[in-house]
Amino acid sequence: MKEITLKLNGEIKRLTNKTFKFDERIKEGWFSAVYFLKTKKIVEEKIPDNHVTMQFFQKENAVLCGTDEAIALVHTFADNPQDIEIHSLKDGDKIEPFETVLTISGRYQDFGYLEGIIDGILARRTSVATNVYNVVKAAKSSGKQKPVIFMGDRDDHYTTQAGDGYAAYIGGSTAQATQAMNEWWGKEGMGTMPHALIQMFRGDVVAATKAYHEIYPNDEIAALVDYNNDVITDSLRVAREFGDKLASVRLDTSRTLVDKYFLRNHHLMGSFDPRGVNPELIFALRKALDDEGYNHVKIMVSGGFNEKRILEFESKNVPVDMYGVGRSLLNLNIGFTGDNVLLNGEPEAKQGRRYRPNPRLERVEYLNFNE
Repeated sequence: MKEITLKLNGEIKRLTNKTFKFDERIKEGWFSAVYFLKTKKIVEEKIPDNHVTMQFFQKENAVLCGTDEAIALVHTFADNPQDIEIHSLKDGDKIEPFETVLTISGRYQDFGYLEGIIDGILARRTSVATNVYNVVKAAKSSGKQKPVIFMGDRDDHYTTQAGDGYAAYIGGSTAQATQAMNEWWGKEGMGTMPHALIQMFRGDVVAATKAYHEIYPNDEIAALVDYNNDVITDSLRVAREFGDKLASVRLDTSRTLVDKYFLRNHHLMGSFDPRGVNPELIFALRKALDDEGYNHVKIMVSGGFNEKRILEFESKNVPVDMYGVGRSLLNLNIGFTGDNVLLNGEPEAKQGRRYRPNPRLERVEYLNFNE
């Protein structure tokens, strides 16, 4: 499909129909609530000359995402899209409760049946972008920005990855687990090794890391060290083997396990929760690496991390260099509402709603996505 451009807020953005990969059944109303389809038919037959303005908002302080996708949706599937006027904020804008983020004006029957789909696009993309933004902000609370790797591939249906990855990028995550997550913003997936690789080397982390390095010699060496639930022992084993070549170690200890380090050091127990990846374990690991001269080896943690947990680690100055976060970033806690608020240029809306003009909105040029 040909490449097109979208002019939004004075910026030229490169997009393609292939990027969004819309299901062609949208045009048939397959994904629209049936009452929208019935309304479309009634309006076509009874009041075809109506002109409405539909306004979209939500109720949180958030990072907006999904506007490019929603605009492309309208330009692709609306009837007479060249006659529809769109004003929008842009992806990445900070928004406030009840702030208008998008308005669409035209004949209702041309675009009204897309209302629910637009709500859903904005809700999911903005939820993910906002979640990621908050986590990235938490990972900077001790002063230095630490990378947040988006690892949500196993926490939702695979078909959501491209859009979620883009939303995560808008929120501030520039490292993501799969190729699909990077598709819309032009990077490649990143990753090292799973527990499965170590399992096939019978728990030998050094052997698994050697094999990885031999096959992917240009990758940074990053060893997964929690397989045997003895992260300090295995981190030192890998560090002694690879020396300056070892870039990082990753801990992904289950929240139900107590690392063998604490079982060997019972005197440390009793004043904290020793399960999973915990601050005391990271402090001990950092000291063990530094004591043997491996100050260059970075520490990455993953497994159940969210904004609250990262803030806890940062408040204690836990020596973490990178956070891997998945499930918590996919919580959908922001919902959008689309309302008709103007009819033929005059205010007309359901009780409790009103036209809220927003000077931040800018007009979007029509682009023919169907050529």
